[in-house]
Amino acid sequence: RSRAETAVYDLAAPKDVRSALAQFCATLGGVDHVLIAYGVLGEQDEAEQSTDVAEEILQVNFNSVAAWCLAVADVFEGQARGSLVVLGSVAGDRGRRANYVYGAAKAGLATLVEGISHRFASNGPRAAIVKPGPTITPMTEGMNRKGALWATPEQIARVARRAADRTGPVFYAPGRWRLIMLIIRNLPTVIFNRMSI
Repeated sequence: RSRAETAVYDLAAPKDVRSALAQFCATLGGVDHVLIAYGVLGEQDEAEQSTDVAEEILQVNFNSVAAWCLAVADVFEGQARGSLVVLGSVAGDRGRRANYVYGAAKAGLATLVEGISHRFASNGPRAAIVKPGPTITPMTEGMNRKGALWATPEQIARVARRAADRTGPVFYAPGRWRLIMLIIRNLPTVIFNRMSI
């Protein structure tokens, strides 16, 4: 028999993450898996001109997610089991002109989740960061979403589901992005700066 519980909560502007998480856990009777999947792309041009805009992008994509990750980590460490899966982005692998404030938040998030994974290494729980490439979601509405590099939410969900059950802190979604980003991370800066990716 299955049961679903719903709650409306502004994850990006949490007032008391730990008590909210405790309430969620109590309602569900405990937790085995937590998937954290939210964010905003924001407008890079606006972020360059307004500290408030930049801070909002960083608050939503890093600060608030980090608070939830750390709270979940404490719960899972205490029960010596569970898997935390967090959606990051390939944008965090190398800063690029079009979205480097967003990318900086995702880079920080990846480092945080990898650190939590190492924290868990000897006592049972798992933590993984899933790094999607461009995905057809409301966040990318209005962009030219054609071409082989674009993924569907279902493709990302399959990777996230696998990440919950496997060891290794970093998963690219779809998997081809691991090779793509390996190449991009190793391109000389003069070449990378000329690319429009």
